[in-house]
Amino acid sequence: MQVPLLDLGAQLRPIREEVLAAVARVVDSQNFVLGEEVQCLEEQLAAYCGARYAVGCASGSDALLLALKALGIGADDEVLTVPYTFFATAGAISLAGARPVFVDVEPETFNIDLGQAAEATRTHPNLKAILPVHLFGGCADMEALHQIAGPRNLPVIEDAAQAIGAECRGKRAGGMGAIGCFSFYPTKNLAACGDAGLCTTNDETLVSRMRALRMHGRTATYYHDWIGVNSRLDAMQAAILAVKLRYLDAWSEARVRHAELYRKLFAEYQVPVIPPRPAAHQTRHIYHQFVIRCPHDRDSLQKYLQQNGVGAAVYYPLSLHQQPCFAHLGYRAGAFPVSEELARTTLALPIYPELSAAEIEYVGLRRFTLSETPATIKKSAWRRVGWTGPRPRR
Repeated sequence: MQVPLLDLGAQLRPIREEVLAAVARVVDSQNFVLGEEVQCLEEQLAAYCGARYAVGCASGSDALLLALKALGIGADDEVLTVPYTFFATAGAISLAGARPVFVDVEPETFNIDLGQAAEATRTHPNLKAILPVHLFGGCADMEALHQIAGPRNLPVIEDAAQAIGAECRGKRAGGMGAIGCFSFYPTKNLAACGDAGLCTTNDETLVSRMRALRMHGRTATYYHDWIGVNSRLDAMQAAILAVKLRYLDAWSEARVRHAELYRKLFAEYQVPVIPPRPAAHQTRHIYHQFVIRCPHDRDSLQKYLQQNGVGAAVYYPLSLHQQPCFAHLGYRAGAFPVSEELARTTLALPIYPELSAAEIEYVGLRRFTLSETPATIKKSAWRRVGWTGPRPRR
């Protein structure tokens, strides 16, 4: 059996005609940048995230940069974030002219360590914002972060690139901070057919500023109040995303079912890995990735799975504080032991919505101990664990 890490074609096939009709509509209109398609999507996504406003842009990386620039963050400023994340989180801080200040993450949630965050706000007088990452589809504890940020009046920017639809204590990602930043890269849960991004906010001043900044800081034709960038959302991508948004909740629910089946299989067969489990505050985890911790020889396990047709990937093999481009920050190996340990031991398994129970069973029971799989595992495990999703394809 071949089970890729992600199968974009499986998602497209049932909605292909709707997507093509949306593309044709934009082509026929000849309105390709911003316009009505983008405005409609912005309104829909703002409502979906529980925010008043949304601003479409060219990518999730640009969303982070626009957020920082809208808040006036630049030279000599510091922004608190984590080293265990995709590069764009800290990259945007540096591009804005500011300095990333790292704190470690929690081993269970992969989210920002709240104790270290609180300490950093006391020891870094130049901090101007906190930028937590809702990693792999699970929200950081935003309520606790606001309590930490409150005494210094620090804005909290949500890096929600991997968390569209995720919730913290019933509140949606993108609606809890000063600004929420999303990516619609083709591998995301809500995916464009190319690069696309979005910022959300409840602040009228910030939304006006971000709309200007995405068009070179323009406030009127050929009049510029700020130095911005060219980061407009294409109408074609907006039209495609509007189609997919109608299916997003069903896709998220499928990911949750898949995650639960993985956990049940691992528990039943005492598989020696540590699967992700939502924390109490993560009232809706949307499993952008299903990332397990492998205490014993992660790399050998990944190789074995790949040799047996299972897509398994490492996110992320080198923490940001150890990247050569951030050497000037002065961090050394061992500075953030949890992030470094996760970089050595985590492995992402297939979790996309269209997986069948048989495929999850195949992945979940593939010789995780690197010894022969017991014959009993060949039985239909989905029946034993009470699977309620689609029946296996034979």
